[in-house]
Amino acid sequence: MAARRGRLLALAALLLAACATPPVPPPAEPLPPEEVQAEEPLRSQPLRHLLGRNLKPMPVQALNVRTRCSFRDEIGTRGKLDLHVSDAVVKRFAAEVNMPGKGSCRFDLKSFEQTEKLPTVLLTAAESGCKVRIWQQEKGVTVAFNGCAAQCTGDSFSYLWPILVDARSGRCF
Repeated sequence: MAARRGRLLALAALLLAACATPPVPPPAEPLPPEEVQAEEPLRSQPLRHLLGRNLKPMPVQALNVRTRCSFRDEIGTRGKLDLHVSDAVVKRFAAEVNMPGKGSCRFDLKSFEQTEKLPTVLLTAAESGCKVRIWQQEKGVTVAFNGCAAQCTGDSFSYLWPILVDARSGRCF
């Protein structure tokens, strides 16, 4: 019995020793300062596919667009857009997107306040935090939605894509 008790005590001491933290080594001597070589400043390098192209930044100009359009895509999503923006001021905005089996999203200018005009038009719904951005890029106008789950039913907001408008014809898709 005494031998067994001795072994248990030795085992307990071994376990306690295994849990102990090792002593902290003294701090290392600082290295002697070396001559710092002056590095070349970083230069922006264009991507290979952009070389030789004369690309200019997009001009910041007031948005002007008017459309009443509807669309339907390959998977059955249907939508309507009524939009009129004149000199970056939204006069009319109503959008509805129905996604089969997911739900629908509805947006109306009455629920929003225009908070920005340039470089993009921004509509903000104070109650829900929904933001609708509208901008023109080349020949197309984009209407994009951010944080607008409150304007949607079911899980439809997870499947909501921006609405694209051809600025010339007024057609949307």
